[in-house]
Amino acid sequence: MHKSVTGSPTRCMGPYRRLLAMVVVVAACVAGQAFADTVTRDAEYWLDRLGPALNMTSYRGVFVYARGDQVSSMQIAHRYEDGVVEERLVPQDGASGEIVRKGMRVVCVLPDHGRIQLDQVIPSGPFAEAFSSQLMPVSRWYEPELAGDDRIAGYDVVKLALKAKDELRYSHQLWLEKSTGLLVKSHVRSSSGEVLEHFQFTSLEITESLSDNEFVIRTEGEEVARELAPKKTASPAPRMDGWTLDWRPDGFIPAAAPRSGKGQAVAFSDGLAAFSVFVEPARKIVMPTGASRIGATTVYMKQLEVDDVDFFVTVVGEIPPRTARKVAESVKVDDTLAFGVVGQ
Repeated sequence: MHKSVTGSPTRCMGPYRRLLAMVVVVAACVAGQAFADTVTRDAEYWLDRLGPALNMTSYRGVFVYARGDQVSSMQIAHRYEDGVVEERLVPQDGASGEIVRKGMRVVCVLPDHGRIQLDQVIPSGPFAEAFSSQLMPVSRWYEPELAGDDRIAGYDVVKLALKAKDELRYSHQLWLEKSTGLLVKSHVRSSSGEVLEHFQFTSLEITESLSDNEFVIRTEGEEVARELAPKKTASPAPRMDGWTLDWRPDGFIPAAAPRSGKGQAVAFSDGLAAFSVFVEPARKIVMPTGASRIGATTVYMKQLEVDDVDFFVTVVGEIPPRTARKVAESVKVDDTLAFGVVGQ
């Protein structure tokens, strides 16, 4: 579910989706009441709970995230206290390191032999700001419906299906913990029903008993810090400076302006999925063109020549390849000076 992608596409460092019937006679009345409550609560009710729950629920646990043939596991502690979100993520396999968040400030500790890429940290999981900051009615672009009850990591959950109303975006399935609305499992699915990305807690404890010690950086190494949210500007929305986008899928509006070195970048979101468009002067090195996909994340790259200046257009996000291609081909550069270059 995604994810907005931040940072330069060629050096992404900078830049989250869940009742069994009770059979014991003594609990029959309680089970009956729980079932009745679920029936009276529609899909919109659970969607309304999803955003606040991602930030305002305190918990610790371990989750797995699968994207294509890549599977990773992460330990997490998440606390909401006095209006501030704190979070610590520690990889359980692969490279060592950790990511610690306090408020909108994120510190990534890099091991000597590699780096943690923020764009690889569950776009549909704890760092997903798309849910908690959505401004658009998701039901305009997706058909929400309740799909039954389940049990994940020891917690009773409700399953919510969000079927895309067109083929320009993917469908989603979400499992939300019943008492809090916390996302504990999610699927991103293609139009044929194939699961492209999968996120799920394998162990979870929802608790207010999280000490300050659980959010202390313990890994030695280079620390890289950045703000999770873009700096506020006088503009009501991120602007495309020196370029325009002639087409984008209905519902996707400018949501952020990721940093992109010497280039220009704008992220678009429909309230659930997101993609970013990067436009930058072409480098001397040869870059591949065309589409590639890992799980639900598509990268489409295209070269563009304007006034004898070569530009590189990259579209990255949780959208189908043909959507990414159509977006990339609609990019028009109308002011080379905005990029600090002039025609040869």
